[in-house]
Amino acid sequence: MAIIETTNLTRKYGELVALDNLNLTIEEGSCYGFIGPNGAGKTTTIKILATLLKPSSGQASIDGKIIGFQNRMIRPLIGYVPDFMGAYEDMVVTEYLEFFAAAYNIHGEQRRKVVGDVLELTDLSYKATAEVNSLSRGMQQRLSVARVLLHDPKVLLMDEPASGLDPRARIEMRELLKELRRMGKTILISSHILPELAELCNVVGIIERGKLLFSGSVREALQRARMGHVIHVGVADRIQKAAELLAKVPGVKKVALADVDPTVLQAGATGNGAGAKPQVIHVTFDDAAGQSFTDLPNVLVNNGFRITKFSEEAVNLETAFMRLTKGLVQ
Repeated sequence: MAIIETTNLTRKYGELVALDNLNLTIEEGSCYGFIGPNGAGKTTTIKILATLLKPSSGQASIDGKIIGFQNRMIRPLIGYVPDFMGAYEDMVVTEYLEFFAAAYNIHGEQRRKVVGDVLELTDLSYKATAEVNSLSRGMQQRLSVARVLLHDPKVLLMDEPASGLDPRARIEMRELLKELRRMGKTILISSHILPELAELCNVVGIIERGKLLFSGSVREALQRARMGHVIHVGVADRIQKAAELLAKVPGVKKVALADVDPTVLQAGATGNGAGAKPQVIHVTFDDAAGQSFTDLPNVLVNNGFRITKFSEEAVNLETAFMRLTKGLVQ
């Protein structure tokens, strides 16, 4: 069941089109990673879903309720975590959380219990009496998550929650988000830390210049980005001759010698390799050619070469992001 939906969602700032007919569907219980370069429209999308901005045209809904018309019904359902939290001066952690709990009409013993529960969930109980402004950046981000959990929302909208965090704080934030997902929360999270999104999210969306280029599982994104296999081949000697031989193998699109800037041998080409002693050959193999890249070792061995390395280059979410946003995949 879709809990977040947008239809031709558009937002303009004067002549600048920040969102261009965005059509997005997020299923309940999903952790959706929203990826895009700076200025792509991620924050604008999240702010519209958080009822903080009005769309110029199009429509967005959360749990079937229309943003702009049913905001009072939507706000109890969502928790918005911006990339930077603000707090009143001289306010301690429990005061900060009790203030926001009161804003959600949580009072008395229930409020004390809820505040204690979210402090325990975010591992901040030992900082209950500390001033908010004295907390580290990572602790402040965890406190920001604790704040939005007070009213137990169904949907969490998180804009760069790991921005500016040190490695330990990022790991702690990632583990917290995993726990929230296990609790059944639907999470929309934007981030530039792509390896962590690949581990955390089951679905990703790639946006550029306000247009959604891709939306689907991480596996589908990697398949879209894969343009044949890239194989790293090492030989004991005569690496230039080995590269020339591999360039002639059916199915090989391109052969590149590592550490040469850049020495690339197209199929059938030759090079003298004077003065250069590269260690590895990068072979781009076209899957559509009807050949198998597993035949490459036999070609080398049968021609007297001793193989020291043979490995396939992994396509990760960073590779997918770079290729999809550059338009290399149609």
